[in-house]
Amino acid sequence: MPQLDTSTWSSIIVLMILSLFCLFQLKMINHTLIQVPSPNETTMTSKTSLPWENKWTKIYLPHSSHQPL
Repeated sequence: MPQLDTSTWSSIIVLMILSLFCLFQLKMINHTLIQVPSPNETTMTSKTSLPWENKWTKIYLPHSSHQPL
């Protein structure tokens, strides 16, 4: 029974990791990152009027969650 030749496995694994890293970088180059606004901009946007009231609203559970009687 012949033995399995594992001499090339290390090079294949290293090349696979390198190629995956390159592919990931190529995919991510098209995405824009979220810009953090400066403190001056945040004070201007916080003064806008909101269409809802500034209080907590009650959140109900869905109907599928039955409580025992």
